[in-house]
Amino acid sequence: MATNLRKELLENRNINIDFIAGPDSYKRLPDLIREASQTGEKTFDVTLSEFETYSDIQPLRKEGTNAWIAVMRGCNNFCTFCVVPYTRGRERSRGVENVVEEVRRLADEGFKQVTLLGQNVNSYSHDGKDFADLLESISRIDGIKRIRFTSPHPKDFPDKLIELVATNPKVCKQMHLPLQAGNNRILDLMNRTYTQEEFLSLVDKMRARIPNVSMTTDIIAGFPTETDEEFEDTFRVMQKVEFDAAYIFKYSERKNTLASKKYPDDIPEDIKGQRVLRLSNLQKDMALKRNLQHVGQTHAVLVEYSDRNTKEWKGRTDGGQLVTLPGNHFQIGQWVNVTITAATPHTLKGNIV
Repeated sequence: MATNLRKELLENRNINIDFIAGPDSYKRLPDLIREASQTGEKTFDVTLSEFETYSDIQPLRKEGTNAWIAVMRGCNNFCTFCVVPYTRGRERSRGVENVVEEVRRLADEGFKQVTLLGQNVNSYSHDGKDFADLLESISRIDGIKRIRFTSPHPKDFPDKLIELVATNPKVCKQMHLPLQAGNNRILDLMNRTYTQEEFLSLVDKMRARIPNVSMTTDIIAGFPTETDEEFEDTFRVMQKVEFDAAYIFKYSERKNTLASKKYPDDIPEDIKGQRVLRLSNLQKDMALKRNLQHVGQTHAVLVEYSDRNTKEWKGRTDGGQLVTLPGNHFQIGQWVNVTITAATPHTLKGNIV
C-alpha cells in the first residue's frame, strides 16, 4: 500500500499521515520519525531494494507452537493480476545458514513447528542452494518436529523437492498448489506459465509419490473475459483434483497491474458472485468427502490453542487438518495421538488414543 498509493496518501489532506515507509524501508524508521518530527512535513521512503532480506532482524514472537519465517522477499513471476513485483520488488533469498540459525534459536525457545514464507517460496535460491536444500538443512535441527511452507508456485516443483517432501518425516505432507483458473486461455492471460494439463500432471505426480498428501489451492473467479464455458473448466478441474481446502475469490482489479491496464474488468459482479458460490459449494462437498476418509484413522496432532468460546482444544495433523480435542487437560505444544471419530467440511473430531 505504501509503495502503490504513496502519491494519493501524501496528497489526501483528510488522512493525517506523518511519514510513509515502504516494505524495504523498515530500517529507516528512526530517520523518518526524526525528520517528520523536526520538519513537521510529511516524509517518505518507498525505495525497493534489490538486496534487502532483513536477515539480521529477529522478530519478537509470543510463545506458541508455530513460528513464521520469511526466507525470501519479492517475486519475479509477474502474474498479470498481482501487484507484488511492483510493491515488494524482485526475488531475493536469505542464506541457508542465516535461516538455520534463526530456526535453532526458535527451537531453543520451545517452538516445535516452523512455516517458511515467501511470495513464491519454492523458487528460493541462494549460493547454489535451492528450496529442497533449505528444507533438508532445517530438518536436521533438534526440537523442530514439523516444517511447512507457503506459498509455492506450481512451476517450481522439481522432482528433487517432491522426493524430499515424500521422504523427510519432518516436512509436512501438505501442498498448497494455487490453480487460479482451470482454463488455458485464462491461465495464459494471467501469465501463470502452466496449462491445465501440466497442473493436473503435477497433481498426479505428487499423489503417486506422496499418497497421503493434503492439497489446498487458490482460485480467482471472474477474471476479465472469462466465459461461462471457461469457468466450467475451473469447476471441472476442482472436481477432478478434490482439494482438501480452497481459498476462492472474486477477481478484484489491482491498480498498476498489467491486468488493470490491459484487460477491462468486464464480468458483472453478480456473475462473479454466482461463480464463487458454485465453487464454494463444490469445495464444501469435496472437503467433507476428504475429511470423512480420516474417520477411524489415528493421527499425530500438535496442540495449538484453546477455543475461548467452546473451551475445546485445537490442533493440526501433519496434513494441516484442524482437529477438535475433547476436554481441557491439554497444553500448547503438546503432541497427542488422536483417533478421528467424526468430520465436517472444515474440522475433524477425535479422541486421545
